[in-house]
Amino acid sequence: MDEETAPVKPQRIRDPLHDLIEFGTGDFDQALWCLINCREFQRLRRVKQLGFSELVYPGATHSRLLHSIGVFQTARQLSEIIKSRLGGQFNQERSNVALIAALVHDVGHGPFSHAFESSLKQLDKITGLKHENRHEIWTAEIIRGDTF
Repeated sequence: MDEETAPVKPQRIRDPLHDLIEFGTGDFDQALWCLINCREFQRLRRVKQLGFSELVYPGATHSRLLHSIGVFQTARQLSEIIKSRLGGQFNQERSNVALIAALVHDVGHGPFSHAFESSLKQLDKITGLKHENRHEIWTAEIIRGDTF
């Protein structure tokens, strides 16, 4: 069976906080799974969520990848609560946009989280350069850009 005709399987991620996060066989969940597996998202495995905290607290290890998936899962749970309360007034398309935003919100983070942005600000003062050094700007550029 070739890749194009292979049946789609549900995917799962084991998260230390949220336990099992599942991505079903539907088009939307599979698109989310593709986003998670793209290299722009996978680079977040190497970006620390807690900066230098683990130097003082060795157990304080967490990546931006895991953080982003956790934010997505929390947003998905919230979306389900809103859907149950709104019923027919619930807008699934708007919910999907919010879920995608929750998933990719930190794609532009640099190493050591916000400490990296602070370092760039200091570098700008020394060199007189002006970097667009907010991770939100870099996230937008990565999402809009052709990164291949």
